[in-house]
Amino acid sequence: MLAFRKVVEKMEGYVPGEQPQEKGFIKLNTNENPYPPPREVLKALQEKVTPERLALYPPPLSDQLRFKLSEVYGVPPDQIIVGNGSDELLNIIFRAFLGYRSRVAYLYPTYTLYRTLATIQEADYLEIPFQGEDFQQLPSRFLAEEADLKVVCNPNSPTGTFIPMEEIEKLLQSSRCPVVLDEAYVDFAEESALPLLPKYPHLIIVRTLSKSFSLAGLRIGFLFAHSEVVKGLLKLKDSYNVNILSQIAGVAALEGLNQVKENISKIKRTREWFSQALKSLGFQVLPSQANFVFVRSRSYESLEKVYQELKSRKILVRFFPEWKEWLRITIGKDQEMQILLENLKEILGKEWNQGA
Repeated sequence: MLAFRKVVEKMEGYVPGEQPQEKGFIKLNTNENPYPPPREVLKALQEKVTPERLALYPPPLSDQLRFKLSEVYGVPPDQIIVGNGSDELLNIIFRAFLGYRSRVAYLYPTYTLYRTLATIQEADYLEIPFQGEDFQQLPSRFLAEEADLKVVCNPNSPTGTFIPMEEIEKLLQSSRCPVVLDEAYVDFAEESALPLLPKYPHLIIVRTLSKSFSLAGLRIGFLFAHSEVVKGLLKLKDSYNVNILSQIAGVAALEGLNQVKENISKIKRTREWFSQALKSLGFQVLPSQANFVFVRSRSYESLEKVYQELKSRKILVRFFPEWKEWLRITIGKDQEMQILLENLKEILGKEWNQGA
């Protein structure tokens, strides 16, 4: 028998959202963008992907993409790392700053990959609940906590809620350790922490092209940090971590920002009317600044039956056993959300009539 490290034997791996093998599902469970990426992406792949380029290793630092990110976001290239999705960059950060019995602190509930990454490093993870029921307030305990790393997902997943920048700045001022802001969904929000980067050398901002840019299938993430932080993190990066197709597509996507902004506007409009429609069905809907909503019904202690019934009707939403009274629902196209609403009405009516 192979002998895994004890921590690996005991741990539970991160469970991603379901990717159905059958066709015909309305897929509202993994926060993918329902609209296509910029037209420039497919054109660039068709024109620039040649047999010769596929035979060679890609540029190790994703140079053209890094320079394009610098141009778009106004951050010097030596303060940018491109990754195989933002998850790889989070992995690098956790490996860089955490070891046996060191401590990471993050708000809860949040992206459960943080727990997995900490466990792999045999670090202690401190899950500090948000202050208040709206999941938008930083608890004083989190500000004061001594840790080797602090992480805030903002907008937060799975709640979709957003912590204002004045609160984020308080966190930066009160923390001596590296502070990671996971901004995977920030393009759907009102503001970003990017303007704070020059002022705080311990700030690391992680982003992705999966959500707002509709490129989840190509796994393109990037981070912003001070150049000395970048130098340290690069020691842990795989040599050729981002393939040539992703590098080409990433540059092209950033050249198609107008289409990206149009898609974001559509999703935000749908998010607004859909939230109101859910409220009219008796759901509590948290205020979201992401491309999903987090909802619950006070009539149910668990929404697992609702999730399962929707799945039987080929509609996938995200159910978390850890937060069983909630469902996370990705914002799709208007027609998809309308179909979901009609099915929810039928399911809820049936359940209530049976005395659920």
